[in-house]
Amino acid sequence: MSTVDELEAPPREECGVFGVWAPGEDVSKLTYYGLYALQHRGQEAAGLAVGDGDQIVVFKDLGLVSQVFDEQTLDALKGHVAVGHTRYATAGGACWENAQPMFRMAPDGTDIALGHNGNLVNFRELLVEAATKGLVDKRWADPEALSARGADGANEVTAPSDSDVMCALLSDGVRDGRSVIDSAMDLLPRLQGAFCLCFTDGTALYAARDPFGVRPLAIGRLERGWVVASETAALDIVGASFVREVEPGELIRIDGAGVHTQRFAETTHKGCVFEYVYLARPDSVIRGRAVNATRVDIGRLLAKEAPAEGDMVIPVPDSGTPAAVGYAQGSGIPYGQGLVKNAYVGRTFIQPSQTIRQLGIRLKLNPLREVIRDKRLVVVDDSIVRGNTQRALIRMLREAGAAEVHVRIASPPVKWPCFYGIDFASPGELLANCVDGDDYDAMVDAVCTAIGADSLGFVSVDSMVEASRQDRAQLCCACFDGVYPLGMPQGDANAELVHRMQKENNRV
Repeated sequence: MSTVDELEAPPREECGVFGVWAPGEDVSKLTYYGLYALQHRGQEAAGLAVGDGDQIVVFKDLGLVSQVFDEQTLDALKGHVAVGHTRYATAGGACWENAQPMFRMAPDGTDIALGHNGNLVNFRELLVEAATKGLVDKRWADPEALSARGADGANEVTAPSDSDVMCALLSDGVRDGRSVIDSAMDLLPRLQGAFCLCFTDGTALYAARDPFGVRPLAIGRLERGWVVASETAALDIVGASFVREVEPGELIRIDGAGVHTQRFAETTHKGCVFEYVYLARPDSVIRGRAVNATRVDIGRLLAKEAPAEGDMVIPVPDSGTPAAVGYAQGSGIPYGQGLVKNAYVGRTFIQPSQTIRQLGIRLKLNPLREVIRDKRLVVVDDSIVRGNTQRALIRMLREAGAAEVHVRIASPPVKWPCFYGIDFASPGELLANCVDGDDYDAMVDAVCTAIGADSLGFVSVDSMVEASRQDRAQLCCACFDGVYPLGMPQGDANAELVHRMQKENNRV
């Protein structure tokens, strides 16, 4: 029986950001509820920074939004502008120091607090710059030399996150009469990779999005203010009306005079297609396309591309549900709920006992035996990464009496890691790489055998893109096709491995 340790965590986005400028409103509680709506984008740490024009107060800690904040804490955070953040660790460790928002004081005394969603690919270059200026530990001025000293030497100093380095460089530029906007317009064009930023100087709210628009970022209007959030669902939660998305390559400033906009780079759309597949909430909208509708359409197209003979279509809740609805519609096979999800199982800091560990996937999902017994099931899930969870799930369904288990996946095979803010595994850990070369059918057969299914089918990249209603040229599909439009980080072991794989497959 699979244990908790053997089950994989789902693909995780790095962060969610939320900002509000609203004099006269309780901005700390608005931010709290906004972060609650973005909890799925980061469950390791949460924080918020509140400014009143004189100073910024930051409160952050490890844990879920509901664990980090209470009524007393929120009541003590008074001001008219706030920046909030939920975090997973994909760059920098899971420690308090890397929880966000980051905070720095500029040379002219201005407080700066910053929240970041994404990953930079030129982080090493920026780290050296920050260390050379004395903004972070000076030993990072030559990270190659530090790494060459071996594990003991490297452990003498913990590398800051790319978010901390950005905050340090941004605040350092606010000096000698230069404003936050001046500093941002100098720094932002030099950032390479995926980034959505919300930051404040305690007076105004600022937001910026990388020129490719990899991660979503939306602007909403309150009756007495403005909101910026990673997803439109967070705008809905706080009662803000959607205005528009922050454009890729745009820097905005929100204050009493409204929304001011500047461009620091030309727009080249390369939005993350996996936001539509899994990452974003189904009630969010990205580039005018409803995420839920996209997932239902993926399911319909999947039914055409990978038909199955079955008695019932069931989802792996919750992320597989819209695609399962679409698959049932496209195939004519009845839709049913064969699995019950424990809505309160998430990340926990309480370690399970060995007895509980043996329960494995049943902590999260439990079969409805009377529904699935003797049925040929078509099980729809959002993706396969390592395959451990699917293997345990199929075993559980068979033990519950399923006659056959046919697995259909509402995304193409994940063969390549992400360097832009999703913690996909290294290439060697991805189950779709279990067969050398580009023999697709052999790969599907091998994965099917590995997870113990009666059959297996994936939606194609073309159908996935079609369902998003976006142009293929305007989407990043790197985790599926190995094409990295923003480049890859230098000095990264996975990036070097990917580069070798690309050469072997004649991709470069």
